[in-house]
Amino acid sequence: MLPPFELPEYLKNVVHIAGVDEVGRGPLAGAVVAAAVILDPENRIAGLSDSKKLTEKKRDFLFNEIKEKALAWAVGRAEVEEIDQINILHASMLAMQRAVENLPTQPEHVLVDGNRCPELPCEATAVVKGDDRVEVIGAASIIAKVTRDREMVELDQKYPGYGLAKHKGYPTKVHIAALKELGVSEIHRRSFGPVKRCLEQELVGE
Repeated sequence: MLPPFELPEYLKNVVHIAGVDEVGRGPLAGAVVAAAVILDPENRIAGLSDSKKLTEKKRDFLFNEIKEKALAWAVGRAEVEEIDQINILHASMLAMQRAVENLPTQPEHVLVDGNRCPELPCEATAVVKGDDRVEVIGAASIIAKVTRDREMVELDQKYPGYGLAKHKGYPTKVHIAALKELGVSEIHRRSFGPVKRCLEQELVGE
């Protein structure tokens, strides 16, 4: 387990520090969604943590609280076509870049979950497991996950049969079986192995 992240001394009096995280690298369908958040030090939010460790009910509660209490928040995304064109790593960086650009208040420094930073107009620090070690990154992970999960529930209505509302596009047995039965939809990532294999099988079957 990694120790709590300590802000460098020169950042301790900086107010506009944004946390950035993305959700959706692993799924076979849908966009990759990132969020950027600048918290208000005068209006603290209890219980911020890695969104994956929270219940859906807790995430939804914190999602509303972050939007209400944060100094600024924004979402950025990279669509399926972009993921297939530039690969998922570069698409994740692009989504995070867009989230920061979309902030109504531009940050003085950005803390990014992971081991690398996207190109940004200000200084940035990558924090491994940052969503669990830094409150402001945890806040970003909650905004990103709830936003993407809700999108997948909506897409389940438009593309029924794949089970998107349950597995959120991840490569579960149910999802892969549905892909084989129903074929590949326009929201599936064609560059991902299981989807690519289904497309190849469709071509063989023609």
